[in-house]
Amino acid sequence: MTALLHPAREQFQLEDVLAALGHPVRMRIVRALASGEETYCGAIDAGAPKSTLTHHWRVLRESGVIRLRHEGRRNYLTLRGEDLEARFPGLLAVVLGA
Repeated sequence: MTALLHPAREQFQLEDVLAALGHPVRMRIVRALASGEETYCGAIDAGAPKSTLTHHWRVLRESGVIRLRHEGRRNYLTLRGEDLEARFPGLLAVVLGA
């Protein structure tokens, strides 16, 4: 299995984060992860087929919004809330409150 790209906090680009958060399916994923707890990807009802969700997870992961971890045949997702808050203070709260 290839290593997944998870950018360092300093590598987050505002335009990438905003583009990732600008899609309704990705926002549903982020809202489902807003508690901060790691969640099995199958437990999130994002209203899209699994093949499409894989694309959305990649966009969120590569922009720095989520962390994805493989364990066996499952994928686990975590919102990188602390990293986003440190890099762009207040952004996540505003987006989640909208």
